[in-house]
Amino acid sequence: MQSTMDNRIIIGNHGDGIRSDVKITFVLKKSGGREITIRSKVQSMYGNDILRLADKMLDFYGVGDAALSIDDSGALPFVLMARIEAAIRKITGSTKEFLPEHLPENQTVTQKVRQRISRLYLPGNTPSLMINAGIHKPHGLILDLEDAVAPSKKYEARFLVRNALRQLRFYGAERMVRINQMPEGAIDLGFVVPHGVNVILLPKCESPDQVKMVNQHIDEIQQHQKKQQVWIMPIIESALGVINAYNIATAAENIIAIAIGLEDYTADLGTRRTDSAEESFFARSTIVNAARAADVRPIDSVFSDVSDMEGLKENVKRSKALGFDGMGCIHPRQIRVIHENFAPGTEEFERAMKIVKAFDDATAKGLGVVALGTKMIDPPVVKRAQQCVDMAVNMGIIEKNWKEKYEEIR
Repeated sequence: MQSTMDNRIIIGNHGDGIRSDVKITFVLKKSGGREITIRSKVQSMYGNDILRLADKMLDFYGVGDAALSIDDSGALPFVLMARIEAAIRKITGSTKEFLPEHLPENQTVTQKVRQRISRLYLPGNTPSLMINAGIHKPHGLILDLEDAVAPSKKYEARFLVRNALRQLRFYGAERMVRINQMPEGAIDLGFVVPHGVNVILLPKCESPDQVKMVNQHIDEIQQHQKKQQVWIMPIIESALGVINAYNIATAAENIIAIAIGLEDYTADLGTRRTDSAEESFFARSTIVNAARAADVRPIDSVFSDVSDMEGLKENVKRSKALGFDGMGCIHPRQIRVIHENFAPGTEEFERAMKIVKAFDDATAKGLGVVALGTKMIDPPVVKRAQQCVDMAVNMGIIEKNWKEKYEEIR
């Protein structure tokens, strides 16, 4: 709950079922000094540490007369810091940032071309779902500031997402943030661009201008700091967005992929999403074609039934057959199914390996024509085959004897 009345505010979450979070009640007084109250199951072990951190933050913001109540449900320091800072800044209007240490691994720049088969959405105001999410090995972790956060919670979520970018262990996953639609998304950018985000997901994108607006804000934010590469993944979720897909995909050099969001897209059409996906065939095919023409990756929508693994498997197979390179997921249990079914099968891999081998042999002999059996092979086919082989190797799904064959053709 977040509320304000005069000089009182409540930030964070507390109650039955709430873990790894904290509720902060902050009251700014006219006099009477500083009063800090802590209620925590781990108070005997960490109460003094919490008290010292709270005092340090109040000193940082020059707050002398205040009542600060801390109801702790096992929050990590970066969560506690985000909640207290949000409360103080909301009341005082301060723009100073109280930042946790930035882990070196969370400042790593990612490449434009890399595997992005799976990306796991994490609500931006729910720390319990963020912590250790990377151990499930998705290719990307999305800290979501848009649909997964209630409008009344977006202010405090920004502080939490910013601190998570600095302090959360991502275990090699790409650090992604889905911002809100512009212009509100510009506020989100100020909280995440300076703090190690790799990819900005731009929701409900309908025109190239929206992409350009995001890049303009990124440039303004990075004017007075060390520039770090920030990639953009527009999410197309409307009929207009589908029609403009190619223009969106080519709107900027830092676009790495375009994704489709089918829940909003089908709502925009006035239909409902079905398992057969006939209602979205045109849109999904258009997204794939636009992405390939623009030389970026096409990314499919999430599968919303987290209990139906067989349905997810069939959905992934359809997605792969259409030409998508990956999809979103909303539960860790979906990651393995997505990886296994986007990965090359034995027959697919062996054919790709033969194509690459034939190309290497022809190149070594100085031949301008590449053939496999009686069929001629052109460069796009070779490129796709090489991507298939690389995917199989990078995902660790090749059997031992295949790896030896792979090394031979390299």
